[in-house]
Amino acid sequence: MFRLDTDPTLLLESEERRQLRGVLRELLKETCGPEEVRKQAAGPRGHDRLLWQRLAGEIGVQALAVPEEFGGAGYTFAELAVALEETGRVLCPAPLLPTVVLAGHTLLRSGDRQACQRWLPGIADGSLTATVAGFPQAAHVTAERGAGGWVLRGEADFVLDGEGADLILVAAEAPDGTRLFACEPDHGTGTGIGAGTRTGAARTGTRTGTGPGVGSGTCERVARRVLDPTRRQALVRFRGTPAEPVGEAGQAAAIVAAVLDAGRVALAAEHVGGSAHALDAVLEYVRHRTQFGRPIGSFQVVKHRLADLLVDLEGARSASAYATACLAGWRAELPVAASSAAVACSGAYRLATAEYVQLHGGIGFTWEHPAHLYVRRARADEALFGTADDHRLRLAGLLGLTGRTNPASRTDCASRTD
Repeated sequence: MFRLDTDPTLLLESEERRQLRGVLRELLKETCGPEEVRKQAAGPRGHDRLLWQRLAGEIGVQALAVPEEFGGAGYTFAELAVALEETGRVLCPAPLLPTVVLAGHTLLRSGDRQACQRWLPGIADGSLTATVAGFPQAAHVTAERGAGGWVLRGEADFVLDGEGADLILVAAEAPDGTRLFACEPDHGTGTGIGAGTRTGAARTGTRTGTGPGVGSGTCERVARRVLDPTRRQALVRFRGTPAEPVGEAGQAAAIVAAVLDAGRVALAAEHVGGSAHALDAVLEYVRHRTQFGRPIGSFQVVKHRLADLLVDLEGARSASAYATACLAGWRAELPVAASSAAVACSGAYRLATAEYVQLHGGIGFTWEHPAHLYVRRARADEALFGTADDHRLRLAGLLGLTGRTNPASRTDCASRTD
């Protein structure tokens, strides 16, 4: 049985975090209104590169949880969670989740100092975007030794920010078991990161040259049609793509499990922010919308629904704070905390977005209303790292309530529309 005994003071927000929240909220209010979010999501990169650079240069968001020795600010996930909550509040489409949380934690958990020194500084200063493949997504990727080093073959589907990421960390089957590999799809000789060509819906990068880990091959990336336009995903095909091993053989399973829990905690923070926005937007509307000569917020049935939503939101906020504290200290309770937060926060987000639409009446049902962006985010995220039912089964196993532990391994992406 787990001992759930985190210091309560770790659940409180420090003055530094309150200041960080205030600064972020002002910047995002200026740059991520509903119309701006739609434009960014519809753009060629799926997010605003200038905003990404401002987050790194003016506030240092990407560097928050990166150790100082690798070019970061040396804080913990507790500070990064503040940023995730605020970006989730406005649905900022910047790839913080795949770059900073998934890829960043993969590099750190691998213990590969050479890989960390090579790529973490770029993540921290905003010059590099990254993602992972073969973790929560359907994938069949193999790694083999080529003439000039390791190459990858196969494909990974529904990779977060897979179409545009500069670096992809891949879990692939090697002759000595599952291993992690780093691939720079568009890094060609003399061209640097960001090269490559786009043909129709596919983006293909070619890498040639000599030396360890360098060969010839292609990496084709095809954007997928997904439910949530603010969180892009892609099919990535590796065709003899050069790659470099990260970490040692035999580590991959433990690293993937830890990184997925980090992703769940990050997603919970985003959901708290999105739920809080929905509640605030509904409160503002029911104060001013009148029916039968009085604000609709004065009707008892509306009060009860909003009270239920507030209770769910506060429960989700507590679960998220506890999971954040566990992740910040890499405590043994993290798997329990991560799955608990996934259940509580996804449930609160589902309720919040439903009330966001319904309590706005007829206008809430139109696509032009921002509520639908939140509905899509909530629905798409529900199964991103396992559904709520997956996590209930996992919790039953972790807490000794069943005879087995379910790793919440269902990887179907709920965001696909086909």
